[in-house]
Amino acid sequence: NKPNLPWRSGKMEPPLQQSDYNVPRSVSQNAVPTLKVMRLQSPSMANFDSGSSCSSLRNSLILPESFGVIHVGETFTAYIGVLNVSPNLFVRGLCVSAQLQTPLKRFKLPSNLESSNLDIPPGEGSDFIISQPLEETGQHILRVEVAYHAFSFNAPNSTHGDSMNEQQSLMFGQQHKTLRKFYRFNVSSPLNIKALAVRGGGDASVFVSISATNTSKEGLTIYDCDFQPPFGLIAEKINDGLVGQEKGLTNNSRKKAVDLYDGCGVLDSGSTRRYLFLIKASSQDALLRGIAVGDELGNAVFSWRKTLGETGRVSSATVYCPPSEISTGNANGSFVVHGSGLSVDIAASAANRSTNQKTTKESPGALDFMFPVSVEPIDPPTYMDLFVPQEVQLLVVNHSDKAMNLQIQMDSSKMSGLKVCGASFRNLGEIRQCGGSCVVSMKIVAFEGAGFFKCKGCSIVDVNSGREIVQPNLFSVFVEQRVE
Repeated sequence: NKPNLPWRSGKMEPPLQQSDYNVPRSVSQNAVPTLKVMRLQSPSMANFDSGSSCSSLRNSLILPESFGVIHVGETFTAYIGVLNVSPNLFVRGLCVSAQLQTPLKRFKLPSNLESSNLDIPPGEGSDFIISQPLEETGQHILRVEVAYHAFSFNAPNSTHGDSMNEQQSLMFGQQHKTLRKFYRFNVSSPLNIKALAVRGGGDASVFVSISATNTSKEGLTIYDCDFQPPFGLIAEKINDGLVGQEKGLTNNSRKKAVDLYDGCGVLDSGSTRRYLFLIKASSQDALLRGIAVGDELGNAVFSWRKTLGETGRVSSATVYCPPSEISTGNANGSFVVHGSGLSVDIAASAANRSTNQKTTKESPGALDFMFPVSVEPIDPPTYMDLFVPQEVQLLVVNHSDKAMNLQIQMDSSKMSGLKVCGASFRNLGEIRQCGGSCVVSMKIVAFEGAGFFKCKGCSIVDVNSGREIVQPNLFSVFVEQRVE
């Protein structure tokens, strides 16, 4: 029972078959390539108690599952191979391209097969290695695209049989085919880096504390920690934990095991190491301007090494100069002007107001509105002898946009342990606007006894308007009582 097809009833001609055309056997469909991708990395130390299904290498090493654990700062390296598994067909016109897509960028990974149009014989293949440093955390996608040629056979659409030659005219062509594969993997940071910046080193210096916690499941060794400041600043590492000549040990001295371990940078999983840096101004412009709130200080860079020698490099977020305690409202009576950077912050706030037209109106929260005139001691004493007067120089700066006729006053009723010798006020005259300044000298004497005291009670009075600008504590001093 054959099916009643239309051409059997004579209504139309049967379709032409490929065998009806004398197609050479040499013209046949090419083989489809097979793609293999493998990440190249060192094995990990075995931990069979965790229930991992990783492949074992001897008794102590294992191969990771899939792409394994990948950390930011490492260099991602992968092997890409294209195989012709056909026993008798060629892979024609082979081209392979690779791209790595990160959460923010896309990188083209060069290879020798990008525009090769390579023909691969049966049972053979071609391969190459790609690499790309990883700078971001999050999901990454390795995209591999394989292009090759496939011969196509197309019969004419004529159904009327106008001529036998027309019906048997073959159309052979090369079709460009593409094979795409995507490999997703996650990149994490092996270190949780936190930074804490503290004012107090002066107007042109800031202390930065950097802590690094190992968040990975295996141990790391931090073999270098550096702080990279911008132009005009330098970073000085304080007590970097190294042993040897830095601690005064000679070549013949034996180092303790604890010192060796502390100095080697080993960081177990969950452990934390802390580093301290002093950021200072180095250029002449930076020394004159100082370091103000919001200025970029730089970032910390850690270089680490895994158990079997794989290295990585990771940076912290950019660290900025914090505001002084007086501007945050956390002074609590302990704040002193000297070394706090307050005058630099006030000058920066006034300069920002003059250059930014949107902030021309006075704002009660702005530092230059709170302190249109600032008083800062110049190299005040840290020690004083009891009943011995000492001269202190004070720098008075007018940050407002108008000239002011000023007077400085030292209120003895607000001073404790310290008094002013002579007149407790001085007329300063007119000081020009936008950074105009003058220096005034006063003698301070300690009279109550030995102890730690703050020089306070200073205020500036605008003689024309009568406005009084109360200043914070100027400096701290330790009073000694010498026994003869």
